[in-house]
Amino acid sequence: MAQDKFIGELEQMILLTVLQLKAEAYGSQIRQYLAEAVGRDLSIGALYTTLERLEQKGMLTGRLGEATAERGGRAKKYFAVTAEGQQALNRSKQALDQLWQGLVRQSGKQLNTVVNGSEVLL
Repeated sequence: MAQDKFIGELEQMILLTVLQLKAEAYGSQIRQYLAEAVGRDLSIGALYTTLERLEQKGMLTGRLGEATAERGGRAKKYFAVTAEGQQALNRSKQALDQLWQGLVRQSGKQLNTVVNGSEVLL
């Protein structure tokens, strides 16, 4: 069951992007948003492989829109995050927050941590 599993970084980014885009969450918009928001330039193949995997895990649903002439008669596939996907995002955030707790301290505008007795920038 998905509640026992954690999702990877790319899966998190895609789920969060779909939530941000709301009703306009389809392939090229998701890809463009990731590139602009976080500098993640995905191939269309990597994006659709991950979208399909998230659908199979029950974290996303997909629906076909209307076919359009500008797309050569092909329909856009729109995605939405399921309750299970939202739970997975929350679990991942809580796990990462727990792991970061106690490691990071604020020093001006930079985050620093101590590794092997030496302070390093993150």
